[in-house]
Amino acid sequence: MINFRNLEDAQRLAEAIVNTIHDPLLVLDQHLAVMAASRSFYETFAVDADNTLGRQLYSLGNGQWDIPALRLLLETIIPAEKAMDGFEVEHDFPGLGRKTMLLNARQVVYSDGVGKTILLAFTDISARRAIEREKEVLHERTEELLRQKEVLLQEMQHRVANSLQIIASILLLKARAVNSEETRRDLQDAHQRVMSVAEVQKHLHAFGGIDQIEVGSYLSKLCESLGSSMTGDGQPIAIKVIAPQGHIGSDQAVSMGLIVTELVINAIKYAFPSYRADAGIVVCYEVNGNGWKFVVADNGAGKVVAVPVKTGGGLGTAIVQALVKQLGAQIEISTGAHGTVVSIVRASTDAGLPVAA
Repeated sequence: MINFRNLEDAQRLAEAIVNTIHDPLLVLDQHLAVMAASRSFYETFAVDADNTLGRQLYSLGNGQWDIPALRLLLETIIPAEKAMDGFEVEHDFPGLGRKTMLLNARQVVYSDGVGKTILLAFTDISARRAIEREKEVLHERTEELLRQKEVLLQEMQHRVANSLQIIASILLLKARAVNSEETRRDLQDAHQRVMSVAEVQKHLHAFGGIDQIEVGSYLSKLCESLGSSMTGDGQPIAIKVIAPQGHIGSDQAVSMGLIVTELVINAIKYAFPSYRADAGIVVCYEVNGNGWKFVVADNGAGKVVAVPVKTGGGLGTAIVQALVKQLGAQIEISTGAHGTVVSIVRASTDAGLPVAA
């Protein structure tokens, strides 16, 4: 404990402490008149000692400190609580502009029970609040731009889907109108290829424009469409889809859908040359780390019928081979008396990173 020789020494130390503090500081008496002010207070609020010391706080600067929030703090909160930290006040100061301050206040009651002093410290957080407001405005603008982008994306997807439906309808009409059976089959195949891409667009629209496709639902809808349009009562063929819950990118979904379309059409056309009651095709998608595998298998004639994908030469073959290469995958074909299995495999490079999520 420091023993002062006289009151003057104590006052000198108190003034030194006040002036050393970085943030503006006021010492107020019980009537809220300014007993002392730190150098930082004078510099921050552009005032001088002659117009500050001994004056009531609310009268400083032609009343610029007569702030309702400050009155609440000094006249209501401090007498009841004796202390307050982080009390935020925002005010327009003439010549200084709008300032946001955090006030820390302490009431000191002396041993005689009569004298009271209030220490009032100011932390200027105007710059911090300005940055926060700028960030908020920027965030709102970003959200608005994202919303506009979403609307434009959905509109584009809607138009693309409509265009694909129109193209598919025209191809189907042409297929019904031509006399050549070969041309009719080619037009029907082209129709199914367009529909496989259109199915991706439907799923994108259903997911609100998110560039991810739910793989199981997508393949099921696609194969359902192929089955209803390509199989007839003369040879019904059950098409089953096995796929995990998860999503794939729309670009991968388009390529995968086109491959599945070609392979399923091929199986429908060639795997069952004669009636078979249990005729079926299975489309299976599996995830292996960050690799994957999907299989199109039938229980048809197998080696009895040539497999265009393997022997090559047609448009469907070229499409499948190009898309498999684009996906960075490999094609494997197994055919025999119990049917044909076509596997498209992209090897996993990291078993800990699944594709479907």
